[in-house]
Amino acid sequence: MVHSEHNKSRGGSSFALIIFGALLLFLAPNINPDNPELGMLALIGGIVIGGIGFYLKFIRTRAKN
Repeated sequence: MVHSEHNKSRGGSSFALIIFGALLLFLAPNINPDNPELGMLALIGGIVIGGIGFYLKFIRTRAKN
């Protein structure tokens, strides 16, 4: 088919990492209020995961061009 290359999904996992990192950032204080270490771990994990997704989605693609 002529349009087979056009219809392929490209880079969907990086956007999912950004969304997952943002969800962790919003939900981190509410995960377990009795154990603040888990909340801090989720906060740091959200920043790291979102940062990786941001790098894959925007920085790496601009560095290639």
